[in-house]
Amino acid sequence: MAIKTLDDLFLHLLSDVYSAEKQMTKALPRLAKAVENPDLTAAFQAHLEETQGQVERLEQVAQVLGLKLKRIKCEAMEGLVEEAKDIIDSIDAGPVRDAALIGGAQQVEHYEIASYGTLCALARQLDHSKAVELLEVSLVEEKATDVKLTEMAEGGANQQAAAA
Repeated sequence: MAIKTLDDLFLHLLSDVYSAEKQMTKALPRLAKAVENPDLTAAFQAHLEETQGQVERLEQVAQVLGLKLKRIKCEAMEGLVEEAKDIIDSIDAGPVRDAALIGGAQQVEHYEIASYGTLCALARQLDHSKAVELLEVSLVEEKATDVKLTEMAEGGANQQAAAA
């Protein structure tokens, strides 16, 4: 798809984050199974439900604007998911793997925060007020998840990994 206008860019980025969120719906169950810390397992499971809601919200944005999401693959998310697989394959189960997966999950959150922030800015510029409302909900959720992951890392997961 040639990107020539701000509308084209918005649709491309919307389709990209849609792909990213769909990839996360497949990756989060694997992450939940790969960690030992029950609080982290619960956090990954809760984020799966939240991510499914974000997918639905992206579909709503497309519907409200009369857009058809493009069938593209978010290569950035594909890379982050692959890194998580590498962590699972190369680090034995335990606190060090948990700490590594928290870090990987935060990388995902930061990517998603940047994506939703950009989409919100573009939607405001394009005067898509309903889209802004929907996208801002996901942006707030992503920021809250990042804070939760930081609290888990600093609240014990990193110390457990250091002691292992």
